[in-house]
Amino acid sequence: MKVATGLARGIVATPDLAAEAVRTAMDRAEIDIARGVLLFLSSDFASHPQPAITAASRAANCLQVAGCTSVGLFTEEDWLLDAPAAAAMVFGDGLELRPAGPEDDWRLTMAAPNAVDTSWLKRPGRRYGAVSGDASGQGPYTVWQGSRLAAGRRSELVVDGSHCRVDLSRGIQPLSEPREVDRVSSHDVQSLGGQAALDSLARGLPLDASDSRQFPLHLVMAGIVRGDPENALAEGRYNLVPILSTNTGARSVTLSARVQPHDHLFWAIRQPLAAERDMRLLLDRMTFEELRAPSFGLCFPCMSRGAYFYGGVDRDLDAITRRFPDMPLIGFYGNGEFANLDGANQLLQYSTVLSLHYDV
Repeated sequence: MKVATGLARGIVATPDLAAEAVRTAMDRAEIDIARGVLLFLSSDFASHPQPAITAASRAANCLQVAGCTSVGLFTEEDWLLDAPAAAAMVFGDGLELRPAGPEDDWRLTMAAPNAVDTSWLKRPGRRYGAVSGDASGQGPYTVWQGSRLAAGRRSELVVDGSHCRVDLSRGIQPLSEPREVDRVSSHDVQSLGGQAALDSLARGLPLDASDSRQFPLHLVMAGIVRGDPENALAEGRYNLVPILSTNTGARSVTLSARVQPHDHLFWAIRQPLAAERDMRLLLDRMTFEELRAPSFGLCFPCMSRGAYFYGGVDRDLDAITRRFPDMPLIGFYGNGEFANLDGANQLLQYSTVLSLHYDV
């Protein structure tokens, strides 16, 4: 199995960056013709990516170039944010990157935010991947497959010749156990577990946060449980919902999503140490029953969980490369992550999704 990556950066977003990334990967894989290329471009390319895609296709002598644009991207070599860049992974002998068919199960999935809907996610096939995007969250968003822009702004792919193991890290520190919602009005949670929502939140916050004048809303969120609340946190059966505001007079908390009476809700905080620990546990789970080293990996962290979250170093990437120092790896920071949880495809936030691929 021949797989390798290449990373190129520049001052201006030009097609040459894509070609350079592919040529570097081709040299490392020692191949002249690729059987598929994953190409991720920085959001500088988003308004007009086709020349870069075409340049990558020519450099690889391959028509199956797939990928998207993102605010940041990386390989096992390094991560790049807020700069014109291209990252490529080429597949050689023994592998083939192709569009997913009706019978395929695990699907590498990329989509623009406006192409994600619940009916599509419910279709057959387990999905992993991420949502294309930029720092503004406004677009333009571009996704490509077969060396052309995807008409439906979605791409679903299979890497023939390998089998994969997929898992994810939620990276949060729970601040409370799930409690039943007693009173709610639209997006405003008023009471849960017999306690005013704001009091419940304040009680769970660390002392330095609860004593401050303002809640750390950019780090704190609500977790809405799916199904039986027992073991829901351990099994990952919850959706994370940002907090929009806290209301001192009403002692309520306003969320970005609607909550229903009798839903079970818990409070959580995004914390670098907790995320770093969770990533190590993820790697332990994924390698517990697999004695072989993976041939390559694909990684999709939330854009809010990159180097800036960790204080200047991408600890998720570091954990993976320390565990598998010789493994080709590629990924991008997304506007949301796809994973299969509790038997269903989910669109997540604040998570890191990792797939490890092995020889068949």
